[in-house]
Amino acid sequence: MSNLHVHRVQHTYFTKESAITALENIELTIEEGEFVSFLGPSGCGKTTLLSIIAGLLKPTEGVVTINHEDIHTNDSRIGYMLQQDYLFPWKTIKENILLGLKMRKEYTKEKEEIALRLLKDIGLTDVEDLYPRQLSGGMRQRVALVRTLAIDPSILLLDEPFSALDFQTKLKLEELVSKTLMSLRKTAVLVTHDIGEAIAMSTRIFLLSNRPGTVAKTFIVPKELRSLSPFDARQHPAYNELFQSIWKELDHLESKNKN
Repeated sequence: MSNLHVHRVQHTYFTKESAITALENIELTIEEGEFVSFLGPSGCGKTTLLSIIAGLLKPTEGVVTINHEDIHTNDSRIGYMLQQDYLFPWKTIKENILLGLKMRKEYTKEKEEIALRLLKDIGLTDVEDLYPRQLSGGMRQRVALVRTLAIDPSILLLDEPFSALDFQTKLKLEELVSKTLMSLRKTAVLVTHDIGEAIAMSTRIFLLSNRPGTVAKTFIVPKELRSLSPFDARQHPAYNELFQSIWKELDHLESKNKN
C-alpha cells in the first residue's frame, strides 16, 4: 500500500502587495519504507513542501494523505528533524528525548526504556544525565534523532539535518541515520542541497524546478547503490554517473532562472 501521497499541491504566499506561488501542481507518491530526497535550486519550495507534508502549513490547493487519510497538525504519524537540534539547554538529554512523548501525552515507562535503548544503539552511552552543552554538534544531532524516533513516527522528515556539521561528522551521521531507519523500516523524506548526500541515502530523488516549484525530473537510484552504505555508495562508479546527470539537470534549471 502507498504510504504517502501528495496530490496536486499548490501553495501561494499572500502579502498586501503581492502573491508569490512557491509550489505548483506537485504530484508524487512515496512508498512505505522508501527514502526519498528533494533537490532543487535555492527558493524552489523544498522546505515549503516539507512543511506541508508535516502538516505545519496548509496548501492553497491540493491534499497530502498517508494511507488515504488526510494529514493534520501535530500528526503522530510524522516526525520532523531540522538542521538545528533545538534541544532545550536546561533539560538533560533524557528529558529532551522524552519531551515529544510527554507533550503528546503518550509517555509510558516502556516507551522511555525504548528511547534510552535507542540512545545506546546509536552510540551514545552514559549521556542521559548530561546537558546539551556537554555534547558535540554531531552528538546533539543524534539526540535529536532519538527524540524524533521516540514518538515512533511512520514517516520521518529531514530538513537538511547534517548541513551545519563538518564533513567527517556528516558522513558518519549519514551512515547512522540510514542504518537506523532501515532497521526500523521507516519512510523518510530528506530536503538537501547536497547532490552526493541525496544519492548516497535515497531510493529516489525528486528534482524541483525554479519558483514556482514543480517536479522537473525524478531520478531512480540504481539498485547497486541502494544496497550499499552511504559511504560505500560514494565510491561506486554508478555514483559518479548519477551525480553528473543530476548536476547537469540542476545547472540547466538554474541557468533558466538567470535567463
